[in-house]
Amino acid sequence: MNPSFETCQVVVDTPIAWGEMDAYQHVNNAMYFRYFETARIAYFERVGVNEFKEKQGIGPILASTQCRFKAPLTYPDSISIATCVTELAEDRFTMKYFIKSHKSGRVAAEGEGLIVYYDYNHNSKHVIPDSICEQIIALDKLPANRA
Repeated sequence: MNPSFETCQVVVDTPIAWGEMDAYQHVNNAMYFRYFETARIAYFERVGVNEFKEKQGIGPILASTQCRFKAPLTYPDSISIATCVTELAEDRFTMKYFIKSHKSGRVAAEGEGLIVYYDYNHNSKHVIPDSICEQIIALDKLPANRA
């Protein structure tokens, strides 16, 4: 799957805060990962991940993440953070992120995160529950077979 900002079904809008900028007068690079987290949690809420974790103790854990900066963000501005799942396996999935500036209309950053499913009760990896997979597949129009 080759997603773009426009193909993502989960989008969160937020203003840039003055305090998110650094001494070089642009948003500090660490903030981009916070933006990704905001979209990731919104996605989890949309597909029932958080509710399932609260009830069963089985849920996601971030294994790795990365960001490619394309244009600086500055205050004042607002951004839209879009995310989708691009790959789904038995016990993990990959999320793609896009951060778009409202002021410039450009994608300012792209990122990716590897999410592993985890049994918090037994401190071990776990298969993704079928109900969660079904929601992800339906939302992002992924093939029904897991790699």
